[in-house]
Amino acid sequence: MKITDSITKLPPRKADSHKGDFGKVCIIAGSSGMSGAACLAGRACLRAGAGLVRVAVAKSTLPIVAAIEPSYTTIALAEDEHGRISFDAMAVILNAAEENDVIAFGPGMGVSDDIKKILEKLITIPELALVIDADGLNNLSKLRGWHRKSKASLILTPHPGEMKRLWASVFRKQMPDDRQKIAGKFAELTNTTVVLKGAGTVVTNGERLFVNTTGNAGMATAGAGDCLTGIIAALKAQKMSFFDSAVLGAYIHGLTGDIAAKNKGQISLTATDIIDCLPDAFMKI
Repeated sequence: MKITDSITKLPPRKADSHKGDFGKVCIIAGSSGMSGAACLAGRACLRAGAGLVRVAVAKSTLPIVAAIEPSYTTIALAEDEHGRISFDAMAVILNAAEENDVIAFGPGMGVSDDIKKILEKLITIPELALVIDADGLNNLSKLRGWHRKSKASLILTPHPGEMKRLWASVFRKQMPDDRQKIAGKFAELTNTTVVLKGAGTVVTNGERLFVNTTGNAGMATAGAGDCLTGIIAALKAQKMSFFDSAVLGAYIHGLTGDIAAKNKGQISLTATDIIDCLPDAFMKI
């Protein structure tokens, strides 16, 4: 596996560009009491340059999500008695998968049998670009043998706890201690791009590996990972490769956190500060 420190950047935009040139993203997220995760992912996706962002949420949370940000559109999804997305939303979700360049799945979603069934269907769609985070990963880890069924192109963004659950869903042996080995072996076996979050985030597709150098402890705050999901989805929608969008996403996410920490300190840093500082980070690189 080749270790690289190279970061591919977005090219300058042409003067005659239109929003269709920069990709369409649908973020499937949110549940009762967890609407903020969907909003953060959607707002970060916009700030990271996606041309059109749709946020698909459980229908009872839609008024909250729509009120937070006027620049994305929303899709109401059928929900269960607990305010989580139900399998009755499958047809709408499949239509979104067809209409958009990238699907992001998981922030604030919760875990249920219906969500597992939805995800099980999505990962079998050939050539679907699918970023899975948070509860999306927790649902995925409950699908035994999922990597043998998957035909979609996946970017997985686990924190260490989620990685441990994913590892157990694929391997029958103990997970190594070395983060690079964990991410590399997992990406190679599952044919995915892995973004193993934490200090020195590891990004790998099993062939190339990048260790991120940006970021700080102030980013250990609720919602920071949801922002990363939106950023990576936006970069992939702008026609970057899966590996390059994950590398640049991790780097710019950390750089944004560094700028926010400089302005507000690590203790007071919140996920919305990360989004607000994205323009400064993109201009800096």
